Amino acid sequence: MLQKFTSLFPFWAIIFSALALLYPNFFVPYKDTIPFLLGLVMFGMGMTLVPKDFLIVLRKPEAVFIGTVLQYLLMPLIGYTIARLFSLQPDFIAGVVLLGCCPGGTASNVISYLAKGDVALSIVLTSVSTLISFIMTPLLTWLYIGQSIDVDVHGMVISILQIVIFPVATGIIINTVLSSRIEKIRHLFPLISVLTIVFIIAIIMALNREMVLSAGILLMSVVVLHNLLGLASGYGLAKLLGLSEIEARTIGIEVGMQNSGLSVALSIKYFTATAALPGALFSIWHNISGSFAASYWTKKNILK
Repeated sequence: MLQKFTSLFPFWAIIFSALALLYPNFFVPYKDTIPFLLGLVMFGMGMTLVPKDFLIVLRKPEAVFIGTVLQYLLMPLIGYTIARLFSLQPDFIAGVVLLGCCPGGTASNVISYLAKGDVALSIVLTSVSTLISFIMTPLLTWLYIGQSIDVDVHGMVISILQIVIFPVATGIIINTVLSSRIEKIRHLFPLISVLTIVFIIAIIMALNREMVLSAGILLMSVVVLHNLLGLASGYGLAKLLGLSEIEARTIGIEVGMQNSGLSVALSIKYFTATAALPGALFSIWHNISGSFAASYWTKKNILK
C-alpha cells in the first residue's frame, strides 16, 4: 500500500498544487521551512545508502564519469539556452538555470528501476552528483548568469553543505551503524520523502499563485522542453560514447531528472520566490515524463 501511494507522486503533487492555488494562505506561512524539509528528504536518501554502494565507481568508472559530466554539462546549457530563446523574465531565467545546475534527483532511481536500467549505477550517479553539488551548482550558476544577476557563490556552498551534504552523510552513517535496528522502518522513508516534496511544491505554488495563473503555460513549456531534451540528449550521447543500452537509459533518466527541491530552496534564499517556480513545476513534470519513459522502455527489448 505504501509503494502504491508513493508511486502516485505526480497525482499527489498536482492535487496539492491545485489546493495551494485555491487556498494559498494555508501554505504560505511555511515558506521558511523549505530548507529543513529538503534536508529531511536528503536524509532519507542517505538512509538508503551504505558505503559499499559506491563500489560501482570502481567497476564502472567510465559510465559514472560520463554520466556525471553529462549531468552538469547538458542541463545548465539546455536550461540557459531555452530560457533565453523564450525571452523569460530575469527571475525565471535564474530559476531555470539554477535548476539545470542542480544534481540528479532521487526519483531517478525509481524510474531507472521501472525502465529496466542499472539501478546501482543510478544510485551512484545521483550520489556522486549530489556530493559534488556544493562545488558544481554555485560555480555553474555563477558562470551562466553571474554577469547579469548577483550570485552568492559562497552562500550557496554553505547552504548546500547544510541542506544536502550533511543530511545525506548523516543518513549513510546511521544506516551503516544501525542497519539491523532500523530495518523495520526503512520502508517509511520513501513515503516521508514524497509527502515532504509534495508539501514543498504546494508552498511554492501558493507563494507564486498570481504568477502561475498569468505565466503558467509559457513557463511550463520551458520546463517540459528542458526535461525532455535532457532525457533525450543524455540517452543519445551516452549511446554515441559507446555505453550499453542499459547504461544509456540510466544516464538519460539521471540527466533529465533534477533535484528540483534543491533548486527551490536555493532560489528562495538567493533569488526570489518567483525564481523557485520552475523547480516546483519541474518536480511535478519530470516524474510524469519519467514514468512515461519507463513505460516505453519496458516494452522494448534491450539491445547491447
